[in-house]
Amino acid sequence: MMQKNSGCLWMLAGFGLCLGFLFVIGLVFTASLGNMNTVVKPTAAKFEEAVVVDAKPYKDATGKDVKDTNDKIAVIYLRGIITAAEPGALGPSMVDDLKIQFEQAATDDKVKAVVLYVDSPGGEVTASDSIYNALKKLRDGGYGHKKPVVVYMGSLAASGGYYVSCGGSWLMANETTLTGSIGVIMQSFKYQELFNKVGLEMLTFKSGQFKDMMSGSREMTQEERDYVQKMIMDSYGKFVGIVARERKLNEDDLRHGLADGRIISGKDALAGKLINATGEVEDAYAKAMELGKVKSASIIRYESPFKLGKLLRFLGQSEKTSVEVNMTKALLPKLEAGRMYFLPSFYAP
Repeated sequence: MMQKNSGCLWMLAGFGLCLGFLFVIGLVFTASLGNMNTVVKPTAAKFEEAVVVDAKPYKDATGKDVKDTNDKIAVIYLRGIITAAEPGALGPSMVDDLKIQFEQAATDDKVKAVVLYVDSPGGEVTASDSIYNALKKLRDGGYGHKKPVVVYMGSLAASGGYYVSCGGSWLMANETTLTGSIGVIMQSFKYQELFNKVGLEMLTFKSGQFKDMMSGSREMTQEERDYVQKMIMDSYGKFVGIVARERKLNEDDLRHGLADGRIISGKDALAGKLINATGEVEDAYAKAMELGKVKSASIIRYESPFKLGKLLRFLGQSEKTSVEVNMTKALLPKLEAGRMYFLPSFYAP
């Protein structure tokens, strides 16, 4: 008898939770209907703040202990492959998410400096360039407020990761960080011999001689090779030019030295003047406070706000009875043949 009563109670409790959830959804739906005839001014998307490290007490000019401070150092993370194809939390892509965070930090008077934590092998040429320009805009006051930007390189800040880093005011890495890889790569699959073996042939109708120049079903002509190589060298020239300008280095020396595509350690990057210092992330926080001219500040990061739609999608996914784990997809970046990338060669498609 006790087991029956217990089972009934569990059923009632579950029924009550379902009713409560439906009630909340109904309230949201009713509120949205009520606002349909109301003109609502669009508000800029904003990330929520989470404290990473609390501000530490310090002594002011009179020697008095100061415990409370409203000053903040914002930490923004750039992780993984740089691509506009990766969906963002608030913006259409990860690139847009970073721009939103840059602007949020720039327009917050309490944020005295920014630390950009880079742990990326690089990625798409255009996406990397877009983030670099947005970071430079933050550094130089393009958002209306000039903010010092300390870039801290994690395990990997190579190629496009280094390209983006050049937009910072002060570059720092661990001695074991892998960085550099200044160069551009584009690859495509060649399957002509495979087609010949199985008796397949690609029939192509094209409007111009270069329309199928990256096709793997035939040999490339010398004109096509020269054309693609020129595109690569144009992008490479821009990359080297940015490094030379931002790091105040001789461009010709770079082209015949560290800018030949090689991966280097943080220690060697410091010796080659590609970065300003080596250290731990805590040293980057301290440098940001120094450049931001504050003695103490809370270290905060930005997080995506809670959305009802995300919860509903999560509940829908939780009904799946199996999970597919593909280690190949998890370990390799989603690259596309025929696109230009700022990537080390071991990440190429």
